[in-house]
This record gives sequence, C-alpha cells and structure tokens, in this order.
Amino acid sequence: MHPLVAVIAPGMMGAAVGKRLVDHGLKVLTSLKGRSAETTARAKAAGMLAASDEEIVAADFILSILPPGDAVALAQRFQPALTVSNSKPVYVDCNAVSPRTAERIAAVIAPTGSPFVDAGIIGAPPKANDAGPRFYASGPAAPRFAALKDYGLDVRVLGGPMNAASALKMSYAGITKGTQALGAAMMLAATRGGTADALFAELQGSQPQMLAWLKRGLELMPPKAYRWIAEMHEIADFVGEDPSAHELYLGAAHFYEQIARDFESDKKQVAALEAFLSKGPAS
Repeated sequence: MHPLVAVIAPGMMGAAVGKRLVDHGLKVLTSLKGRSAETTARAKAAGMLAASDEEIVAADFILSILPPGDAVALAQRFQPALTVSNSKPVYVDCNAVSPRTAERIAAVIAPTGSPFVDAGIIGAPPKANDAGPRFYASGPAAPRFAALKDYGLDVRVLGGPMNAASALKMSYAGITKGTQALGAAMMLAATRGGTADALFAELQGSQPQMLAWLKRGLELMPPKAYRWIAEMHEIADFVGEDPSAHELYLGAAHFYEQIARDFESDKKQVAALEAFLSKGPAS
C-alpha cells in the first residue's frame, strides 16, 4: 500500500517535491489555507490536493518545507491536531534551521506521539530527468522517512545525534550562501569604487571557476534573498560559540535583507550586480 504524504507548503521547493512524489504514484496533500492564487495554481500544477489540517494529520508523512522562520510556528499549528489523531504521521522538518531550532521543533512534536525526523535539503528543486536534491535525515525515525526513496526522493540517513541533518545543512549553506553574500558584496563595492571591469578581468583570469560558480548562483539570488535572511540567522545561531563567526553570518543576514528590500523597490543594487555578472563569459 502506497504511503499518503502531506507537503507543507507548496512553494518552489515544496511543490516540486510534491510533483516528484505524485509522478511516482503517490497521493500528496497540502494546505492552501490563506495562500495566494499563485501558490494555489502551483500546487494544482504539481498534482497536489488541498486538504484540511485534520486530513493532513491522517497522512503517513508530513514534510515541512517552508522558510525557516516559519518552521516552529507550523509545528505549533499542527500540534493539537496531531495530538488527537490516531494516525501519528512521521513529522519531517526539512527546513534550513539550526540544530537548536530543530530541537525546539522536536519538542513541540514529541507530546503528540508522532515520530520526528530532522532533515536538511541540499540542492535545487527536483526537475524532470534529474535525481533531485538530497534529503539528509537524522533521528531514530529517519529510516522510516527513507521509505520515500522508493518514490523518487534521494533520502540519505545520517548517524549521530537527532539534529545531525540540521548541522550538515547549516554547514553547507554557510559555505555556499555565505560565499555568495561575500562575492556579491565585493562586486557591488568594486562597482561603487569604479574597479568593476578590472575585478571582473582579474577573476576571469585567475579565478575562472570561482567566477563561473558565483555567476550561476548570483544570477538567481535576488528574488530568493528574502528567504535567506532567516537562514543566515539560523547559521549565526549554529556558529554561536564562535563570536566572530556569529557576527559574520549576522552580517550576511543584513546583506540579504538589503538585497531583498532593493529587489522590491528600485532594484539599483540588483541592476548593478546584474551589470557586473553580464560583463563577459566566466571561463
């Protein structure tokens, strides 16, 4: 018998994950309460079915896939329904949160009797004919979540503590998105300083692989910057025992907040960044 899966919410990643599961023969539920017409259309296109909270907690798995700042609130929202439900679905938190936040979410779910899995998604939303992102999972119930490998998800179970998946996600995102923030900040600084052409030429000559990697990432970054603010705060929490690293990632959060504001207004910084990235081939 096929498992019933709920994916909350049908954003870019959630809808793509939902479609991957639907394409592999599963019925996938989601919540559209209070969501926009665009989100509703995205869920419909993915083949996901709108459901009430009561219907969702009758599923076999609930995958929480949303901006990290909303992860605790979602668990709190479902806590009452999970408590009274006889189904006790596996609650899989797939969000970019720190290990400490993962513990908070697990503590919300624990009294309900539902098993909890800490998961971290690394990679882009799944597309046709690719393997999709990696779902690193940890905790005692992680092998149960790994059953979704049979339905198109690349689930990799980690050993170690319950929140090991969040520790891995924070480490990886701290390198990738942290580097993007540094690269974008220096490109904008060089533009303001009148040395953009020289910097681009030097990167092209001495660091072609780095430039190509930054171009691929930064061309897609501005519309997603608002989602990365809370993620940088989570990473700052993750490295909190190192004061200098903590300040570094708080600075990255402020940078992405600045880009997000610019993207929603006159796009001056976004345009400057695009101009830098479009100067020529990266390799």
